[in-house]
Amino acid sequence: MQRIDKEAGFRAKEERLRELLVRSLAGDNAAYQVFLTELSAHLRAFLRRRLIGLPDDVEDLVQESLLAVHNQRHTYNPALPLSAWVQAIARYKLVDLLRRRAAYEQLNDPLDDEMELFATADSEAAEARRDLNKLLAELPDQFRLPIVHTKLEGLSVKEAADLSGMSESAIKVGVHRGLKALAAKIRGVL
Repeated sequence: MQRIDKEAGFRAKEERLRELLVRSLAGDNAAYQVFLTELSAHLRAFLRRRLIGLPDDVEDLVQESLLAVHNQRHTYNPALPLSAWVQAIARYKLVDLLRRRAAYEQLNDPLDDEMELFATADSEAAEARRDLNKLLAELPDQFRLPIVHTKLEGLSVKEAADLSGMSESAIKVGVHRGLKALAAKIRGVL
């Protein structure tokens, strides 16, 4: 009995969305707005079930799917079920996302042995700090001070400006140019 109720509810939702899309294709903008609003809720649920481990990507994928539905709405055949058409679009967007993530993850080294991460000696941190201080010492004050105050000490741009006597925009420019100079020095060292 409960299964029959679910199927009837599904068919009713399907028919309502199909009717809204058909009306919107005929020029009813209000129906189109309602269609997109209701469809986004269905897409969100559909994609959440498939992206359990990636909840942050669900909303982006909903928006990408809605945009694809919008761009391809002229290809919808009203004689066919709307859900199959929409789910095909959502699946293609999901596959695209998973491909992008796989390509990104191939570029990054996984932490195979997490215990190794916690076993690093404090001397490595001290060496890194010493190397950073050497590199920073080579920078002029207009670059070094903004980096030290904002990036290392965690001060706001305003606080760094007040402390150093520089303007806030000079702090921002100093950080940007200083980090760029540091990157160039590191590339030259490595």
